[in-house]
Amino acid sequence: MSKEPVAVVGIGQTRHVAARRDVSIAGLVREAARRALEDAALTWADIDAVVIGKAPDFFEGVMMPELYLADALGAVGKPMLRVHTAGSVGGSTALVAANLVAARVHATVLTLAFEKQSESNAMWGLSLPIPFQQPLLAGAGGFFAPHIRAYMRRSGAPETIGALVAYKDRRNALKNPYAHLHEHDITLEKVMASPMLWDPVRYSETCPSSDGACAMVLTDRAGAARAPRPPAWMLGGAMRSEPTLFAGKDFVSPQAGRDCAADVYRQAGVTDPRREIDGAEIYVPFSWYEPMWLENLGFADPGEGWKLTEAGVTELDGDLPVNMSGGVLSTNPIGASGMIRFAEAALQVRGQAGEHQVEGARRVLGHAYGGGSQFFSMWLVGARPPDS
Repeated sequence: MSKEPVAVVGIGQTRHVAARRDVSIAGLVREAARRALEDAALTWADIDAVVIGKAPDFFEGVMMPELYLADALGAVGKPMLRVHTAGSVGGSTALVAANLVAARVHATVLTLAFEKQSESNAMWGLSLPIPFQQPLLAGAGGFFAPHIRAYMRRSGAPETIGALVAYKDRRNALKNPYAHLHEHDITLEKVMASPMLWDPVRYSETCPSSDGACAMVLTDRAGAARAPRPPAWMLGGAMRSEPTLFAGKDFVSPQAGRDCAADVYRQAGVTDPRREIDGAEIYVPFSWYEPMWLENLGFADPGEGWKLTEAGVTELDGDLPVNMSGGVLSTNPIGASGMIRFAEAALQVRGQAGEHQVEGARRVLGHAYGGGSQFFSMWLVGARPPDS
């Protein structure tokens, strides 16, 4: 039996900020969920199941918060499932929900991811000592900076590339009302003059710490036919993982990332992603990961990704726009960051991205990664169903 086509008919986000003191975790997630339901013109009664995701519990200091969120999400008496795959969790949560629809287990599923980092301290939460592993130092940047340096040595990329990415994404964020950082006075010179945190990553080349939530309503073909506006259709989706450390691991271009992208392209019938995909929302918490992931995802040959950035190809009006919403560099409620990438890809093909809309976007990739570049989740969405 063939899979049921999966449609995104509702999308909702909160306004992402450093601290949402006005709501509890339950209030935060309900805000995003209600917006997704309104977009889909559905009610809580129309939802068959809820799939929720977030990053590690110590990011809020609340263990298993999903246990008290069923009421806030209309899930009392309904199946509710939590997903956790580190920073990629927002993406993998959406894929678990999509698979429930594709397998015809449920017709309409609400999927949601969130983080309320203001209630704890994620930077030091990421710095816990782990036996027999290298320390992360202060936050994730201390772990990833050496891998960025390795990429620079391997590719010969000039040191200005990271600043170009950050400058682009922060300008894109100005066109996104939900983005956390709205730096109206941003200039390339200000990015390059910002303090060095983890060489070569400067302060303005790293992601913020955000409170926020993102939700989507996924449904089958019959549900899509009843939707008030054209949906986004999932053309392919996949998850892959690999250990954090093992002999021969390539931190610059992890095998799990390459395998995940290849599976998504195979499902969607894509043979030349650079030419067949109209844009990408890529998980870039540190600016240098744009060129690194461009290569890992098959948009550029090894060592060539930075040339796309330098040439302006990834600008909002470029040939392959990347992080049109401002990306993780501008908004980072960690548990939700991957789902925001997926949701923003769906907004693009629905023509609902507002000022950061890519004209004529028909196929857009959503990407997330997590842990020590060990968890990957991706989907490709299109304006037309996969069998059309």
